Amino acid sequence: MKKWMMTVMIGLLLVLTACDSGGSESGGETEGGKAEKENVKVGITQLVEHPSLDGAREGFVAALKDAGYEEGKNLKLDYQNAQADVNNNMTIAQKLVNDGNDLILAISTPSAQAALQSTKEIPILFTAITDPVGAKLVKSLDNPGGNVTGTSDTHPDAIKNTIGSIKEFFPDAKKVGVIYNSGEPNSVVNVDKAKEAMKANGLEAVEVTVSASSEVKQATETLVGRADVLYVPKDNTVVSALESVISVANAKKIPAFVGESDSVKRGGFASYGFEYHDLGYTTGKMAVDILEGKKPNEIPVGFPEKLELVINKKTADLLGIKLTEEQQKKAKFVE
Repeated sequence: MKKWMMTVMIGLLLVLTACDSGGSESGGETEGGKAEKENVKVGITQLVEHPSLDGAREGFVAALKDAGYEEGKNLKLDYQNAQADVNNNMTIAQKLVNDGNDLILAISTPSAQAALQSTKEIPILFTAITDPVGAKLVKSLDNPGGNVTGTSDTHPDAIKNTIGSIKEFFPDAKKVGVIYNSGEPNSVVNVDKAKEAMKANGLEAVEVTVSASSEVKQATETLVGRADVLYVPKDNTVVSALESVISVANAKKIPAFVGESDSVKRGGFASYGFEYHDLGYTTGKMAVDILEGKKPNEIPVGFPEKLELVINKKTADLLGIKLTEEQQKKAKFVE
C-alpha cells in the first residue's frame, strides 16, 4: 500500500512539474489560451521634447501595449532624450546598443543616423523622418535593406497643400517668411519642397536660419515687415520653441502656417497635417512584427494615411481672419 501511494505521489509530482515548466516558458500558453509575450527591452532615442515627437513616442508605446507588450510586465523601456543637442545622439545610441536592447526606436533624423552608425545588428525603427532615403537610412522606401525601417512624416501632399492654402486665405500675400535650422537635414528637404510650392503659387520665400531654440524669437522678429505670412516647417529646433514664433506673429498680426497639426494646437494658424500619435502607433505595429520574427528589411517604410486641413479658431479670431463658408466646411478646428 505504501509503495502504491508513493508511486502515485511521484507521478503527480512529475506531471505538476512538467505543467509548471511549460507555463513559465516565454511564449507559453496562458489560462485563456493566448500565447504569453517574451520579455523584451526596447531603447528609445529622441532628439528633443515637443508635442509632435512626444506624440509619436506615445503612439509607439500604445501599439506595443495593445499587442501585449506592457512596461513593468514583459517590456523594459529605456527612453533617452538628447535635449536638442545633436552631439548627444551618438552617446545615447551607443548606450542603447551596449545595454543589449532587442530593438531601438529613433525619433528624428539625427537620432536615427546615430543609431545606424552604432549598430548594424540590432533592429532599428525610425519615426518622424522627412526623407529616409536622402538621410541614407534606407536604400529605398519599398526595400529598406539592412536593419532599419520605420515611418516618414512626409505626406506627399502636405507641404504643397499647406503652401497652396496661403494663397487661398490671403490672395494678396507675396512674401513668406521661413524660419528653420539649416543644420537639420529634414528641415532643408522641407524648405526646398516649400520653396517649390511657393514658386508655383507666385510666392517668394524670405529665409532666416537658426542653430538653437534660443535664437528663434529674434529670428522671427527680423521677419516683421519683410513677410506677409510665416511658414514654420517640420524643424525640431524651431518647433521646440514654437511659442516664441507665435508670440511675435500674433503681436504683429502675421498669420503663421505650420508643418503639422500639433503646431496648430499650440497657436499656429493653419496646416495640412495629421496626428503624430497615429504615426507612432503605425511604427509600434512594425515593432511588434519585428519582435515576433520579421526582419526590418521585409517591412516597407510607412507614411501618414490621413491628411486634413486644421485651423486654430482662437488664432483666427485673434488675427481677425474671416473664413468663408466653404473654408469652414472643409477644415477641422482646434483651439
